[in-house]
Amino acid sequence: MVNIATPAVATHAGLLGLGAYRPQRVVPNSELVARIDSSDEWIRERSGIVERRYAAADETVSSMAAAAAVAALEDAKLSPTEIDLVILATFTHRYATPSAAAEVSALIGADNAAAVDVGAACAGFAYALGMADAAVRAGTAKKVLVIGAEKISEVIDFDDRGTAFLFGDGAGAAVVGATETQGIGPTVWGADGNQMDAIIMNPDVFTAGRDKTSSVLTMQGQKVFRWAISSMGDVCQRALAAAQVTADDIAAFVPHQANLRITSALVKSLGFPESVVIAKDIESAGNTSAASIPLALDRLRKDGQLNSGDLVLLVGFGAGLAYAAQVARIP
Repeated sequence: MVNIATPAVATHAGLLGLGAYRPQRVVPNSELVARIDSSDEWIRERSGIVERRYAAADETVSSMAAAAAVAALEDAKLSPTEIDLVILATFTHRYATPSAAAEVSALIGADNAAAVDVGAACAGFAYALGMADAAVRAGTAKKVLVIGAEKISEVIDFDDRGTAFLFGDGAGAAVVGATETQGIGPTVWGADGNQMDAIIMNPDVFTAGRDKTSSVLTMQGQKVFRWAISSMGDVCQRALAAAQVTADDIAAFVPHQANLRITSALVKSLGFPESVVIAKDIESAGNTSAASIPLALDRLRKDGQLNSGDLVLLVGFGAGLAYAAQVARIP
């Protein structure tokens, strides 16, 4: 029997660089309240959101992702041609095919890199990070570009009181490659497709195309809120245990920026010491789905709240109902 060759593996993988892109247009709560019969105070109390960013008409998921990717490559001191796999998490790419990842690889000059989109919505970046870690350590990729990017402003029903104020646009990216010690903990992930209607695009794209209407994001807010606060604390604890670290070892907690009340509930359940920095990017960015974790990471580091070598706990959760969590070391 002829043996199949085994790829040369890397013992460890970790983050090599971070980057972000935030659209210029700032949208305060006051711009949205009239159509949903609400107020700035109500939105802040319910979600923690003060403002969010909306992309310009000529900006796309791919163009924002490319800008974040370039920033991450510069941070990692790498050229685009050194990337051999691009994984892009999004649910708002304007084409069902080809992938946004393929478009981004062309935009940044990552010639001939493998490219694939991940459709895990708000858990997408954590999913993609787990995939990148596995690819590097398995030897199927040496340098991986992981991106979360969304243009949710194009799929919002601005008359829907439950969702109109929640979401924003943006992109964040990370480069993953071989490191001297392991820089990404085991990914704890899963999904409950029995609750797929909790967050869903309606009508489906084929019905929308046939009826010449728009497919918009809908969400059962209370159902998602209860699921997140009842389940994600356990997921985070499992991620800490899988990485063989404790809450005392963590410098920052960076959950998906869904709702500040969810973040507060998770912080309480996890029992972090007061020294742990809690990401609150939602206050100025809104819920940016797959982009929220890398955007929050980038902001914490730029603000001097995170340093190279610090450990962070990441957790993403949302439509699917999908979730993923891991510990990672800041480059």
